[in-house]
Amino acid sequence: MSAQLQFEVEHYRRWRDELAAAIEDYQSWLDSAGEVDAQQSLRIFDVLENLKKDRLVLAFVAEFSRGKSELINALFFSDFKQRLLPSDVGRTTMCPTEIFCDPGEDPYIRLLPIETRYRQESIAALKRLPVEWVKIRLSPDAPDEMLAAMHSVAQKKRVSMHDARALGLWDDKDPDLKEMALPDGTVEIPAWRHALVNYPHPLLKSGLVILDTPGLNALGSEPELTLSMIPNAHAVLFLLAMDTGVTKSDMEIWHKYIRRFVPHRLAVLNKVDILWDDLKPWEEVQASINKQLDDTARLLELPRANVLAVSAQKALLAKVRGDELLLRKSGIQAVEALLAHSIIPAKQQILRLAVVREIGAMVEASHQSARSELAAVRHEIKELVALTGKNREAIKKLLDKVQADKMRYEQTVKSFNIAHGEISRQGRALMASLDSEKRADMLKKSRNAIEDCWTTNGLLRGMQSLFDQATLQFDKIHHHAGQIKGLVDAAYRRFHEQHGFARLSPPPLNLERARQGLLDLAQQTGEFCNDPLNIMTEKHFLIRKFYTGLVASADIVFDQARSASKSWLSASLAPLMTQIHDYKRQIERRIATVRQIHDNVDTLEDRINDLVRRQTSLLKQNQAIDSIRDKINQE
Repeated sequence: MSAQLQFEVEHYRRWRDELAAAIEDYQSWLDSAGEVDAQQSLRIFDVLENLKKDRLVLAFVAEFSRGKSELINALFFSDFKQRLLPSDVGRTTMCPTEIFCDPGEDPYIRLLPIETRYRQESIAALKRLPVEWVKIRLSPDAPDEMLAAMHSVAQKKRVSMHDARALGLWDDKDPDLKEMALPDGTVEIPAWRHALVNYPHPLLKSGLVILDTPGLNALGSEPELTLSMIPNAHAVLFLLAMDTGVTKSDMEIWHKYIRRFVPHRLAVLNKVDILWDDLKPWEEVQASINKQLDDTARLLELPRANVLAVSAQKALLAKVRGDELLLRKSGIQAVEALLAHSIIPAKQQILRLAVVREIGAMVEASHQSARSELAAVRHEIKELVALTGKNREAIKKLLDKVQADKMRYEQTVKSFNIAHGEISRQGRALMASLDSEKRADMLKKSRNAIEDCWTTNGLLRGMQSLFDQATLQFDKIHHHAGQIKGLVDAAYRRFHEQHGFARLSPPPLNLERARQGLLDLAQQTGEFCNDPLNIMTEKHFLIRKFYTGLVASADIVFDQARSASKSWLSASLAPLMTQIHDYKRQIERRIATVRQIHDNVDTLEDRINDLVRRQTSLLKQNQAIDSIRDKINQE
């Protein structure tokens, strides 16, 4: 583990913890200011929970025997002083493996039996059912036990061809599966469908999650892996072989599962030591390496800086032995530097924007409220100081003026309440478009479109049905959102013009992320159904599994759309409601103060002193919310 990579991940963790602390300070600020309500508290709680659960997911993807597990060992687990993950010639990663740290539990490996492929539940659903998993306790201080436990991930088992076919792991027409067939007529298949490894490593404790994948062009590859796990990763390290460059199989994996679906992509050509030749000048060797890297960048349409050469095996060896020269030659430091200085900062920016999008408007409204309250107190002090030495009649005129201001304000609020009723109605209609019954109905119609035959054509019809219905729902949502925004903008404008409120305008509802998610699912479905291998053979099992993964991924998309819509509705009106509440409180306080002074002029000096003390308190409140606002927006 390099010092720079450890530093950047730790810096990211500290920044995330400081962000969470700033949000907790904001909750305390709201409590002390007496401005908190149940809905705000719930939103703040959700943001804090999401921060605690935040993970930086790095997915390692490749064809078989490209050295994914060895690169993971070299990057993250060299401190173990030997291979933590099984890595050998041939296929060692038999099932998708997630490596993370859950400090709330003792270290473990959880293994999902391959037989669960008979069932309809998605892996995401099965993760919520611990009883379905085989659990092995890990002992980080006992290396031999650790190695034995980790090797269990690569276990295989023998089953009949009939069973292998029923599990979707055997196809008589697929020549690439011959190595799985044994002389006695049985087939060797993975023992496990999915693996979860909870390991107390410093980087994993900071929120890093490593996803080690089996070869994606393998029959039986989990659709959930390609539909949601890899697309939801923050970055993908795509491994290739230095001697072969980008093969046809590599290109298929790249185009099907990575290029359009993952924002941050790195290509790593492993086994560069194959080109090391002591009989050639190093400059000549380096020229050959650079040519292969240039060709790879061109074929994958990647920036040249995102294509790197490495020898994972030599890197691990160098770290175990403390060989600095071999370490530099292995190329691993360039991979670590790119992860540290490009991928991690990009993840930090995404998280910051997500937090600002969720509660930024709320914090901004509190900031405006604190400034408004301070300005109102200063204005009130000025008014009362001007009354010093004045008679009761002058005070009566001020009282009449303030009461007239209140009446005008109440008329504005009455007209707003009418608009607010319409805004609420439109908001309910918007959220109804995304309720669970609507979603269930869409999925039912989609399933009905393919249930009779379970063919690739039926799958295409089912996905098209789902996409058409979802597009129609999204159009309805945008229609309601447009009407709501018009009403909200008019309300903000009215209060700004008539009462001097801050001129605010909420941004339009943006569901592009969810819409793009559906487009990606539709595209992946089309590619799956147009694959010649899937067209030539009616793999009902595989199609059913793909559809199960499709539904699980579509659920995530709809959850994103619902969450975005709910947050937008709340953020649209929250600042105005805060301003209305603050203004009402300020004007009522002014009336009470002037009335008290009118009844007893002797109280004027005391009231001015009270307001001066209030001003001092508000100055501290303003400083606190300014600091909180800066921390939440800090990059």
